[in-house]
Amino acid sequence: MKKHLAYLLTAGALLFGLGLSASCMADDASAKASTTASAPAASAPVAAPVAATPAAVVAVAPAAAPAAPAAAAPAVPVPNKGDTAWMLIATALVILMTIPGLALFYGGLVRSKNMLSILMQVFMIFALIIVLWCIYGYSFAFTEGNRFFGGTDRLFLNGIWDPVKATFATASTFSRGVVIPEFVYVVFQATFAAITCGLIVGSFAERAKFSAVMAFIVLWFTFSYLPVAHMVWFWTGADGIKDAASGAVEAAKGGWLAQMGALDFAGGTVVHINAAVAGILGAFVVGKRVGYGKESMAPHSLTMTMIGASLLWVGWFGFNAGSALEAADTAALAFVNTLLATAAATLSWVAGEWLIKGKPSMLGGASGAVAGLVAITPACGFVGPMGALVIGLLAGVVCLWGVNGLKRLLGADDSLDVFGVHGVGGVLGALLTGVFASPSLGGQGVYDYVKNQIDPDYKIIDHLIIQASAVGITILWSGVVAFVAYKLVDLVIGMRVAEDSEREGLDISSHGESAYHA
Repeated sequence: MKKHLAYLLTAGALLFGLGLSASCMADDASAKASTTASAPAASAPVAAPVAATPAAVVAVAPAAAPAAPAAAAPAVPVPNKGDTAWMLIATALVILMTIPGLALFYGGLVRSKNMLSILMQVFMIFALIIVLWCIYGYSFAFTEGNRFFGGTDRLFLNGIWDPVKATFATASTFSRGVVIPEFVYVVFQATFAAITCGLIVGSFAERAKFSAVMAFIVLWFTFSYLPVAHMVWFWTGADGIKDAASGAVEAAKGGWLAQMGALDFAGGTVVHINAAVAGILGAFVVGKRVGYGKESMAPHSLTMTMIGASLLWVGWFGFNAGSALEAADTAALAFVNTLLATAAATLSWVAGEWLIKGKPSMLGGASGAVAGLVAITPACGFVGPMGALVIGLLAGVVCLWGVNGLKRLLGADDSLDVFGVHGVGGVLGALLTGVFASPSLGGQGVYDYVKNQIDPDYKIIDHLIIQASAVGITILWSGVVAFVAYKLVDLVIGMRVAEDSEREGLDISSHGESAYHA
């Protein structure tokens, strides 16, 4: 009976999400652009980093000259093959981050009797989110609607291929006249949604029902990830901004936090804070593991964890540098910042651990690397390399405190330290983005598309307030949605396995198989 209820809950969440978004869009339907127009890009607010050099465009040949001179037809941007190739590679790198990267990182940290359970959760969440993304997720996150939800123009990915004109729609980047195929943008953003949902399960690993996890993910993805992604990342692109008046019109179409001017290049709020808040609430709602604090719960394979962390580091270059949406200068900046900040955080975490515990550990090195990756994510396309260095050094020691001191203060059994690393690192990185994006500190500032120049009036305190507001709104939004979703799933299915099943291990009790055989 509970299995049937789980299926009904999942289907109901999908239908409810569709109905809610449709009703939210009703008032704005008359203002929607044609579905054959270029789709907007969405990895930063309108105040984006300096635009890269535009790729070549193809001009439409003018008609035969009439008696009076006629204006030339506007240039029609077409995707550059180099940008397209880079974005496909970046997308594949983000897939590598999730499966196998995140799966192995988490898998090595749990006990051997739960290895396959955590692998199964990450693997199946990835598959689930990719399907939901193509059905309704992309449309709700990255099409024009209101400040909180997108519209229905791209439900089932409708409208990207035009069979009458035999053309594919394109997506804008941060440079005028530069586009990529919209299908490339769809799959790139799909991987972000998938890894964000996968991150959550580390907080309540080793004791949650598989069916409950999947049902919760459907609800949280629909009502937390999609609106937060829309609020932070949705804008209509640079090409529609011609002057101050058109700039104001286009800005008003963006997401709520994008309109505020929040800076999040690749997911500090949308990915890390969003997931970490849902994770820590799950740890409280599900409760502590049987024997927590009394029995050994040491990682069963730090070798697996090191391999997973290494795959995360490699894949993260697609995550961060790919968010530039072009194979150009900003991608290179994000790449070097990601490399440098991660190395710095690894060193600072291990150094801090060495001073406190007397010995450096492989677990500390892997955790420090992930902390650096998390903290630089929102900043990577906005700050200079020395800003990235400082962010990385601070992330290592602050997140070390997050998984030790803060974890004890909270009293939650956050199994794999999702909040201590992704929550603390995400908040730190988001706030420091507002500081080190300043041109006076070597940052890129924000780009004024009306004046076609970097905004000369960057004020650190103003942007710090905006960043803090974005962090607070994300925490509140994700927290409310996660709490309601957990309680609903717990009421209908039950979040936790029985005690005897937990002691036996979820590999056998939930999946009927074992990761290792004697």
